[in-house]
Amino acid sequence: MIKLDSNSTFEKLAPVHQLTKAQQRLLKQIKQFAIQHLQDNQHAVFTIYGDAGTGKSVVLSQLFYDLQQMAADSKSPLFKTQNNFLVNHPEILKVYKKIAGGEQHVLKKNFNRPTSFINQSHKNHTHSDITVIDEAHLLLSEGDHYNNFYQHNQLQEIINLSQITILVFDPRQTLRTKSFWNTDRLHQIIKPYTNGEYHLTHQFRMAASDDLIQWINHFTDEHLTHFPKNVGSKYDFRVFDDAEKMRQAIVKRNQKYGTSRIVSTSGYPSTLDGGKHYIHEGNFKMPWDQYNYTATPWAELPETINEVGSMFTCQGFDLNYVGVILGPPIYLDSKTNQVKIDLSKYTDTESLKKRKDLQDPKQFKRIKDQLILNSVNVLMKRGVKGLYLFAHDKKLRNKLIQYYQEIN
Repeated sequence: MIKLDSNSTFEKLAPVHQLTKAQQRLLKQIKQFAIQHLQDNQHAVFTIYGDAGTGKSVVLSQLFYDLQQMAADSKSPLFKTQNNFLVNHPEILKVYKKIAGGEQHVLKKNFNRPTSFINQSHKNHTHSDITVIDEAHLLLSEGDHYNNFYQHNQLQEIINLSQITILVFDPRQTLRTKSFWNTDRLHQIIKPYTNGEYHLTHQFRMAASDDLIQWINHFTDEHLTHFPKNVGSKYDFRVFDDAEKMRQAIVKRNQKYGTSRIVSTSGYPSTLDGGKHYIHEGNFKMPWDQYNYTATPWAELPETINEVGSMFTCQGFDLNYVGVILGPPIYLDSKTNQVKIDLSKYTDTESLKKRKDLQDPKQFKRIKDQLILNSVNVLMKRGVKGLYLFAHDKKLRNKLIQYYQEIN
């Protein structure tokens, strides 16, 4: 097996056979579910629910390894099953394909993007026995010709092409209108089938207290509350009034601990300078993340300490320390003390395109607001050892600093 440093996502996701008792029980439950329903006349779906950092991908990685060993075992009830692993995130897919290169019976061809799996299955008239889906909240929930998906819903298509479908789902990590999901929409899709489910609740990624995790969730539900007194005895939580000072602090953490990065929400106009799109905040000036042509995830490239990460490069990955810039669309309504979204300042318009099935303007506005707040939730939950915050909006920045001073 390839050996990488302890900060490597590869090492964290590679099957290590050292799961918690709860995770082991979940694995046993899923495998029994697959065995029980493999020969059924109808499809079966097992859903794992869990917030960011609750170990969903770790469980799936170990599960797929186990399934592939059982598929190669003539004594197993899953012998000769044809199984597939799907993830609609190119950076995470790189990690899984790297894992496949070092595990017995786990092949690179077993891992794919959902669109490729669907199109190849239709073209070749093939069927999957067990399909595992990581980050199912990123599946397209409408047709998207740009991505060569011509049906109506990727999850529905995958279920139709699989006897057993196993997926992980977190509605707080839905980021685009074309992949808009909530729990009700998920249930509408899976309701006709045999169902099993499990809820992961323990936070594995962040050393933060449960109270701070709850604060993040409240914030991204539009409620700005006082910081908890207990943010975690080993968690480094800070609020900055200067983005450049935050950058300098992140650079120091990166020098000492590695994989520490600045990330930001959208909301900075595209002004090319030397072919790069820069973010300016006072004395702070850094380019957005560039397209990553390498097999190494963006967060693990040493040179990306000089870039600003986005939700698209960071989702699903651990950072030791993360510095989050809350961009211009996110502001504080001082009358209600609520976090609000100014859609006119949002620059990633591709993520918020109109949908034919969402015609109510008020409903669509609420959905777009929530998708932007979801991106904040994703970014704030990247840091294993620490979270640093800076807000563009002056009222929001001042209130965050005021609350931060209360606990220091």
